[in-house]
Amino acid sequence: MEGVISTSQIKDITRLERTGAHSHIKGLGLDDKLQITPGSGGMVGQVKARKAAGVILKMIKQGKIAGRAILMAGAPGTGKTAIAMALAQELGNDVPFTTISASEVYSLEISKTEVLTQAFRRSIGIRIKEETELIEGEVVEVQIDRNVTGIGPKVGKLTLKTTDMETIYDLGTKMIDGLNKEKVIAGDVIQIDKATGRITKLGRSFSRARDFDATGSEVKFVSCPEGELQVRKEIVHTVSLHEIDVINSRQQGFLALFSGDTGEIKPEVRDQINMKVAEWREEGKATIVPGVLFIDEIHMLDMECYSFLNRALESNLAPVVIMASNRGLSNIRGTNYKSPHGMPIDLLDRLSIISTMSYSQDEIEQILKIRAIEEEVDLSADACMILTKVAMETSLRYAINLISTGYLVAQKRKSNVVSVEDIKRVYSLFLDEKRSVQYLQEYQAEFMFNTPLNAQADDNNMVLDS
Repeated sequence: MEGVISTSQIKDITRLERTGAHSHIKGLGLDDKLQITPGSGGMVGQVKARKAAGVILKMIKQGKIAGRAILMAGAPGTGKTAIAMALAQELGNDVPFTTISASEVYSLEISKTEVLTQAFRRSIGIRIKEETELIEGEVVEVQIDRNVTGIGPKVGKLTLKTTDMETIYDLGTKMIDGLNKEKVIAGDVIQIDKATGRITKLGRSFSRARDFDATGSEVKFVSCPEGELQVRKEIVHTVSLHEIDVINSRQQGFLALFSGDTGEIKPEVRDQINMKVAEWREEGKATIVPGVLFIDEIHMLDMECYSFLNRALESNLAPVVIMASNRGLSNIRGTNYKSPHGMPIDLLDRLSIISTMSYSQDEIEQILKIRAIEEEVDLSADACMILTKVAMETSLRYAINLISTGYLVAQKRKSNVVSVEDIKRVYSLFLDEKRSVQYLQEYQAEFMFNTPLNAQADDNNMVLDS
């Protein structure tokens, strides 16, 4: 029986595998008045930066301002990406939020400006309204007649009812396959789109709640529809401008969305789509939902990309662009010019800059406790104190990495609680950045292609003198 794995173990393993660096972030942790709510949203510290992000959030939700750009500047490990992820959580699924790293721009297949254009248009949503006829009711009975030989079309009958009426519909092969796919049985409340034949299961009728002694948590109970079976409803679809571009630019249409092979899209196609979207807006068929484009490591872009961003931010169809950089005074990529954050001054002049500060000792301790809960690790009080000290001396990211590795060491000695000995063990096994540099300095002669630090300093001085 030792080889048998219980379902609870499988569930725990699956959940641990899906734990990401920012999976504990649920929101900014602000109330309606932009005041900090302690212990809310998984965010700790960075009060000024979070309040500034809250103002940006309100601006995005209003959807009236386009082309605003925000730079989040701070040292590594101060929560820049965490605040961006919290912003995405607050916006929800209805507002497009696109995340890219600046290094993704460089590709052999498409140009840099095309990558940025596609990212911009992914971040603009179009909410399209349309009226459609639906059949909505509770399933009374499903009859499917199958041929004895198993060959030939399947036919059947579907009985639907509302509180006022009951009707029998004849079914063809396509509708039968749709019912089987959705696993529709008597007592389900379904919705059928008359135009496309798409079947949607809305839930289970309250009148059938006692059919089974136990039901899963995913079962949703709804009331039986009232009035006519056939109703007209307004359906709202939200798609991005980039999806419309891809569908209209390639012969395979929407299949290119799944293959990922979008390629270069001609400007003429985008201009026609912009004109069509403008017509829909005037007719009241569609509304534009300005989203958010988050570009991490913005200092990796070059002058061509920065000049493109300057122009793209002036467009009416521009999202709110949030950039993040951990650079100080450094060279702009591809040039010898030094500039703050490695970005041109004219672009910095357009940005609203939010700075993030280093975490205090208490804040680091809170973050480590939140991460331990997220990774389902029990930390002893002494182990948490030691990890906090390690984070203060090295980095927060290094200390967070020791949580899961320390838990594995604790499991090896048949314990479910990570102790100080486990942290010391993994601390000796895995080097942080400072100890790694010290090791290289001591044993640099044994490594290949090694440049002594003194020689490297001399080279830098020669470059500065020239």
